[in-house]
Parts: sequence; structure tokens; C-alpha cells
Amino acid sequence: MTGLRVVVEADGGSRGNPGPAGYGAVVLDADSGEVLAERFDSLGVATNNVAEYSGLIAGLAAAAELNAERVAVRMDSKLVIEQMSGRWQIKNAGLRPLAAEAAGLVGKFAGVTYEWIPRERNKAADALANRAMDEAAGITPEATAGETVQAAPKSWAPPASLTDATRIILVRHGETPMTTAGRYSGRGDVPLTDEGEAQAMAAAGRVSGISPRIDAVLSSPLLRCRRTAQHIADAAGGLPVTVMEDLIECDFGVWEGKTFAEVQEGWPDEMAAWLASTSVAPPRGESFQAVAKRVRGALATVLQAYPGKVVVLVSHVSPIKLILRDALAAGDAFLHRLFLDAAGVSTMDVWPDGNIAVRSVNETAHLR
Repeated sequence: MTGLRVVVEADGGSRGNPGPAGYGAVVLDADSGEVLAERFDSLGVATNNVAEYSGLIAGLAAAAELNAERVAVRMDSKLVIEQMSGRWQIKNAGLRPLAAEAAGLVGKFAGVTYEWIPRERNKAADALANRAMDEAAGITPEATAGETVQAAPKSWAPPASLTDATRIILVRHGETPMTTAGRYSGRGDVPLTDEGEAQAMAAAGRVSGISPRIDAVLSSPLLRCRRTAQHIADAAGGLPVTVMEDLIECDFGVWEGKTFAEVQEGWPDEMAAWLASTSVAPPRGESFQAVAKRVRGALATVLQAYPGKVVVLVSHVSPIKLILRDALAAGDAFLHRLFLDAAGVSTMDVWPDGNIAVRSVNETAHLR
């Protein structure tokens, strides 16, 4: 070994998740900060997580070529950092071979450490990944993928047709113990499960794929949403999470913590009335009409505060369904026919004149 200590900064991205993907990696001298190597390339169609692991592998391979002895890995992907550190299980079968390849490279060094950093501190690797995707798309044909470059972060701007619209990205919180048990979970402040944390990280990657620029992250006050929002805000460069009280879930009253079957058995008449009309509330709870009123107010506040911006709203099943119902001009039956997965992502654009385009509903490819 040479005694050389290096820092590997790596990143990857996918425009579509899955979609056209690429990775980038920078190897720095740990003492001087000098750039020793840079790697980037396109991957064809892949997910964000595959691209991020590919960036890590490229960075470790470059460090091995330099005969480095110790490596400090820095990435803005919490998922990769947590999994490579051994703190998170790798449940996605498609990532296991990549993690194994990375682990094989790790064995070439005397020591490897892992550190999560916000996106704003990972700009060089991010710029290389974007360059790889741009070149694969023919946007910058003058460079050759894989060569060493002096890259600068690219600024993102929405397509011309969207410049006046406010983009709203709706994210349901990750899994909780109540989610897995199929129980009504309203105002109870339950935490995410380990799977829910992983889902929130994956959702953060999907949000980044929808828009590399996020202007604000707003959340329900409940812990399961705030944790999900924090992952998204971290992935967006360390943005603050702003709590909006009106994004809170419906109050299910005495039905809180019970399953649909338990409610049907114990409150059959009340359940039938609730399913038949949005004006009816669960016993000692809140009606969907009341939820809709406060959620409309919250959305109006967002549109006034962030005109033409990209805003993430992290909330619950009922508020998100009601926002989508109104956006699609759907009837009340929509509320009982639409399924929203934990950490599912929906996107819509709202123009100043009130026109709305719903672009996606309950995206879940990032969770597979």
C-alpha cells in the first residue's frame, strides 16, 4: 500500500426513475483536496439507486487504480450510505449484485468509511452524472463519456411551457406499524418502520428525478410525515422542512387504530353513512368535507407563497386524495376507489389562471 488517503465523492441520477441514467465520481487527495481522478458514464435506462451504486463502484475502482490505502466515501444518497455501512438491509434484489461488487472493491483497501453529505456538497459528482446523461441524450456531444473533465454544477430550469406553473409534488409518508396492519391512522403520532425509512429515502430519490430543483418542502406536523419530508429535504440539498398544520390526516375519532372490518362490525350504520357522504364524520371525528376545506386553504397558501416554484407536500392518504379529486374534477366516489401506497408520489402543475395538469398519480416504481 502507498499510504495514500483519498476521498471518493459519488453520485448518480435517473431522469424518470427508471429512465435515462448516469453516474459520476470524483477521487480527491484527502490531505490536499487535489482532484486525482474523475469518472462518469451513462447507464441506459436505470433507477436512481442503481445509478448511485454505479457511481460508488466507479469511484472505488478509480481509488484502487491509484493504489489508495484508505478511502472516505461521501455521497448524498442516504440509502447507499446506510446499506454499505451495514445499518440497512438491501431488500431490493436488483441492488444486491451492485452492493456485492462495491464490497469486493472495499476489500482492496485497508479501511473505508462512509459519510452522508447534503447534495450541495456533492456538486462535482452530481455535475458529472448530469453530464453523462446529457451527452447520452446528445445535449453536449463535444465531450466523450468516461474522460476526465472539469465540471461545474448545472443550473436547472423548467421547460418553457411550465415557467408560469407551480409544480406540486405530493408524497404520502412511508410505512408505519399501522400501515402494515391496515388500521385507520389519523392523528396518532406513530413513527416510520425501518421499511418506511427506506421507502422515504427512495421517495426522495424519485422526487429528485422529477425535479433536480426543489424550492420548498412542506409537511404535515405528524412524525411519519416529518421524517419522510426530512429525507426529501436532505436529498434536495439540505432544505428546511416547513410544517403546515392543515396537511394533517383526517381525524378518524373512535375508529382510530381499528381495521375496516372492525369498524364495519362495531359501527355498521355509521360506516355506511360515512362511505355514502363526505359530509358525515366518524364518531367524534372529522368529515372529508372538513378535511377538504382546510386542505384547499393550505394549497391556496402554497400557490400564493411559491408562484412558479417546485414545492413538495408530504401528507397522508385523505389530504392527498382530496387534492387529487379536486385537481381532476372527480366525484366523491374517487376517494374510495383511489389507492395510495406508502411513499407513493403524485405530481401536478397549477397555472396562475387556475388551470391544472395532473402528470402522475401514485408513482411507486422507486419502491420496487
